[in-house]
Amino acid sequence: YDGAGGGQRGAAAAGQSKGDVILPQEVLRFQELFQDFYLKKHTGRRLRWQNAMGTCTLKATFPKCGTKELVVSVYQAVVLMLFNDSVTLSYEQIEERTNIPKQELARTLQSLACGKVRVLGKTPRGRDVEAGDMFAFNEEFNEKLFRIRINQIQSKETPEENKETNEKVMLDRQYQIDAAVVRIMKTRRTLSHSLLLNELFTQLKFPLKSSDLKKRIESLIDREYIERDSRSQDCYVYMA
Repeated sequence: YDGAGGGQRGAAAAGQSKGDVILPQEVLRFQELFQDFYLKKHTGRRLRWQNAMGTCTLKATFPKCGTKELVVSVYQAVVLMLFNDSVTLSYEQIEERTNIPKQELARTLQSLACGKVRVLGKTPRGRDVEAGDMFAFNEEFNEKLFRIRINQIQSKETPEENKETNEKVMLDRQYQIDAAVVRIMKTRRTLSHSLLLNELFTQLKFPLKSSDLKKRIESLIDREYIERDSRSQDCYVYMA
């Protein structure tokens, strides 16, 4: 697998610290070249790679179908490039040599050895990846297409992750509601409660309850962005 033929897209500082995915030297060299270029062009900025979000193109040569281009994630590329120097590797060896988080490593190996496009073989056979499994370069690989995209296996959200996601969504929506209220009140200066709610329902594109809007309005009153009109408690006044 030759990584020199493709470019990684992501966002990183060259060099690796504890906890980072262990990248092949070929990839690190390209990262360092890009970092030098970027920091010379944009002084005072920092560059940090998000390897979990990157993609790249590898050139791979197979006995039965010749040279192919594999469009893969950075994690997939890191695993595949280990087989330039090894015929067979265990799950534990791959984990040690890549430092990819366990959940991501299992998904990555599934996509390479258990999916529709199997560039690796797995022993024992099966859809699940477990400790003790052995992986090898698939010499029987035979695809007609020259450029092949290997999709990642999508992970299932745990209840804890689902709860965390919902909390992040709610927090983001609170910021959007607050910004919309301030924007509307800054323009209108004075507005009744019902008209403000109508404006918010029109401008905000996600599901809303009147009770949620009322809570955010009360929060903005407490933080002195708006206040109740002294002449009418049903009206709000923007505080400059």
